[in-house]
Amino acid sequence: MRQRNRGRVALAAVAAMCAAAALPGQAYAAGEPATYTFDPGAEKIDGAEASTDASALTAGSVYRSSIKPGQKLYYRLNLDAKTNGYVSAVAVPRGGGQVAYGDGITVSIRDSTDLQCSSEDARFESAEFARPIAAYAYRIMEKDSSICQEAGTYNVLIERESKETSAPDEWDLELRYESEPQLKSAGSMPTDAPESWPSASPVPPTTAPQKRSGGTSYYDATGLETGEWQEKGGIKPGQTLFYRVPVDWGQQIFATADLSNNNASDDFIGNALALSLDNPAYGHVDSATPLSYSGKPASVSLDPLPPVAYENRYDSTSSVSAMRFAGWYYLSVTLSPAVAKSYGDKAIPLTLRIKVEGKARNSPYAGDAGIFSVTQDDKDMARDGQSGPQAARSDTMKMVGAAGIGAGSVLVLGLGVWTLLARRRATTAPAGPSGGNQPYGGPPQTW
Repeated sequence: MRQRNRGRVALAAVAAMCAAAALPGQAYAAGEPATYTFDPGAEKIDGAEASTDASALTAGSVYRSSIKPGQKLYYRLNLDAKTNGYVSAVAVPRGGGQVAYGDGITVSIRDSTDLQCSSEDARFESAEFARPIAAYAYRIMEKDSSICQEAGTYNVLIERESKETSAPDEWDLELRYESEPQLKSAGSMPTDAPESWPSASPVPPTTAPQKRSGGTSYYDATGLETGEWQEKGGIKPGQTLFYRVPVDWGQQIFATADLSNNNASDDFIGNALALSLDNPAYGHVDSATPLSYSGKPASVSLDPLPPVAYENRYDSTSSVSAMRFAGWYYLSVTLSPAVAKSYGDKAIPLTLRIKVEGKARNSPYAGDAGIFSVTQDDKDMARDGQSGPQAARSDTMKMVGAAGIGAGSVLVLGLGVWTLLARRRATTAPAGPSGGNQPYGGPPQTW
């Protein structure tokens, strides 16, 4: 029995190592920009064209679906009468197909009478090139509201709009459903949106530039903290890179993307680079005015955003309202494929300057806030430049190391006990027929 248990420990260690090795990394095609890496834990689900046929989404889960041009797809939520729920959709055009101004998706949550609780869209505007875009909708419990406050069945409706000139391919969808934690004391929370906040550009980071490799999606976005970060391989035309920054309650995030010069040409390209920010529930916060490029160094920044605060949700401006909870904020940077026509397919050096300002405040939530919080582990991952999968892989290897040490200790201890017993038996056992003193069973077999 003891031997069998030791074997189980060893097998568990091997299984953990295999699990670590099996975690997906960035998916690259030879010589091409990285493709979008979907969350491997996402459950495949089909949207329904009839609301009565809709499949239910579960809080804390990730799903993968798809949508055709002009389609309207339903998914179902079962909500109680006290929890705020958020459903996000990341639309990923397949193969970088052609998109046009106004193409995009609209996400809404509706009650059983089709009354809309909230709605948000994600659209390709002046930067008319394919890239992942995200939007979310929510059902919020509000004391003085009579809309969408009852427990029951709600519908998530995702609608896609595409111009006739756009590629007719399906778009992949990555759906997430998150529940907001309960407040410690709902009655004491502010209900007025902020009227002003620090908007002056912060002093640039003074740390020496460091190199980081951006991720391919929200799932494997690379952690960043305040500092100046150079993309290791630069950014290629058509490529989208993802990063994430922990922003706590009371803190502001400032972000700037710098594109280096390229001496291959001096052609002017409008809308060459897009910079976007999304919140911990994968809801869109804001986008910078797309950067134009003519072969010279160029820079683009997000507009100043308010410090993270619960009461931001009461502001009518979507960029302010989206700064409503702490957690990982996601930056994405896309270089237009049109750049390749004048400047070639090679990557152009890219630098991100990040500044998180303000003293962290206490969370308004009761208990563990999950993704709507900033933990010490999050800060460590940002400092070390880890993505979620890298952090999981590191934790797994630590577990494997601990399991290996434990299994090895058991084996060494067992061998020591066996040797001690053998010696004791050798001194007490009568001589055998050949006159040698051997423990019962003789010496251990060698194979």
